[in-house]
Amino acid sequence: MGARTKARRRAVDLLFEAESRGLNAGDLARDRVVTPVTPAPLNEYTVTAVTGVVAHWNDINDALTTYSRGWTLDRMPDVDRAILRLGTREILFSDDVPDEVAVSEAVVPATELSTDESPKFINGLLARIVEVKPTLV
Repeated sequence: MGARTKARRRAVDLLFEAESRGLNAGDLARDRVVTPVTPAPLNEYTVTAVTGVVAHWNDINDALTTYSRGWTLDRMPDVDRAILRLGTREILFSDDVPDEVAVSEAVVPATELSTDESPKFINGLLARIVEVKPTLV
């Protein structure tokens, strides 16, 4: 697993944890830099990704709500929301990540952490966001 893939996985973990605990994910990431809870410190990309999701929270949620067919954000599994928010941030607000990479990197944790249907759902929703990206940015 590459460094950026690991950083994304940690970002998903932080986004999931923050939402589960009712915390601001950006604050949680910054706290973990100062006071790590694991032997390995947070990768810089993890912090950038999490704070980027928080900075664009409303735009990301609006895009996900608009383009998910038949699924509200609240109805999605918690881990799927974290994965989708990270993927959407990379697609819409990160010039250094190719859209195809953002989509494929989102499918990996969905396969490992969520339901059998989640990888297909996440792939489809993020592919739709890539498709409409010129109208969103």
